[in-house]
Amino acid sequence: MQTLPPLTLSRPVPHPPTSPSRPKFPHDHTGFHAELRRRVGEYFAATGKQERGGWRIYTKTIIIMCWLAVSYALLVFVAPAWWAAVPLAVVLAAAMAAAAFNVQHDGGHRAYSNRPWVNRLAALSLDMIGASSYLWHWKHVVFHHTYSNISGHDADIELGSLMRFCPHHRRRWFHRWQHLYLWALYGLMAARWHLFGDFKDVITGMVGPHRVPRPRGWDLFVFLGGKAFSIGWLIVLPLFFHEWWVVLIYYFLATAVMGVILSVVFQLAHCVGEADFPIPVDGTLRMEAAWAIHQVQTTADFARGSRVLSWLLGGLNFQIEHHLLPQVCHVHYPALCGIVETVCREYGVRYSAHPTFWAGVVSHYRWLREMGRHDRPIVA
Repeated sequence: MQTLPPLTLSRPVPHPPTSPSRPKFPHDHTGFHAELRRRVGEYFAATGKQERGGWRIYTKTIIIMCWLAVSYALLVFVAPAWWAAVPLAVVLAAAMAAAAFNVQHDGGHRAYSNRPWVNRLAALSLDMIGASSYLWHWKHVVFHHTYSNISGHDADIELGSLMRFCPHHRRRWFHRWQHLYLWALYGLMAARWHLFGDFKDVITGMVGPHRVPRPRGWDLFVFLGGKAFSIGWLIVLPLFFHEWWVVLIYYFLATAVMGVILSVVFQLAHCVGEADFPIPVDGTLRMEAAWAIHQVQTTADFARGSRVLSWLLGGLNFQIEHHLLPQVCHVHYPALCGIVETVCREYGVRYSAHPTFWAGVVSHYRWLREMGRHDRPIVA
């Protein structure tokens, strides 16, 4: 019988030892996590597939990078007027988002390949489109995946006073309209971290509420080199062929579309009425639910039946599966979601999934509205 590598259904990288005390998860006495590991392991053993993506992820990467390169070339060097440039800027933005979802995301989670250097190379695609893979590791892989939806610890819901995603955050008077104005702010997020936010985080050594080590050596070189490269191809090179104001218009158009796509897709997984926002037991740092159960209860899937969305979004419509299996390539999530849902049902763990992308958007909209109007959300 073929010997397979051990299943990497495991918790993310631990928080830095110099950080403040973090919530602790109890041992899973129900056996939910162990049973899930066993059945997922059986799937890979029975099918003979590897946990990484193999030729499927490499082929997908080539397609997406060609899509990105062609749309950029047409926009900068070929588009004769605004009526051609505007749709090309949107197509370019979608290509950059697809690179983040499908290439960088799996590489950053070490789910792209069995070879560490290939994972690192895939993760660097985030630096190519303007963000920092170093900061993303801390913000997303460490803090978000360990402490999802826990106020004060999950950096993905600690996005400043203009946004109230969590019922444990202070509600301000202007949050009453956040379900209307946040969509525009989503469009500013990509340009913000590209031109300002990442630099601020590195200088201050802070990611959201957390102190993190500043990049040094190779990490610092990649951070600065990535910023120089991304600014070069997104802003500097087009200046040789177009007026400065034209370049800025299309830069902000492309980054705005990319920002909205990235923000909405990630928010549909956690900032919806179906996701929990638990806090530690009063007077302690102990969470009530074991880590794996916590991941399921704070997350929601959407549009699981759409092959097109699954391909474009890098399987991020299967966020429950991703949180439980962060080091398994997303190409396996459609096949694994039935296993995960079955185990959840057998162990009495609530499994939430919106039938369509639009249903997820509506749920996110309603959550933003309720969070802006009430100190505690109204449960339907």
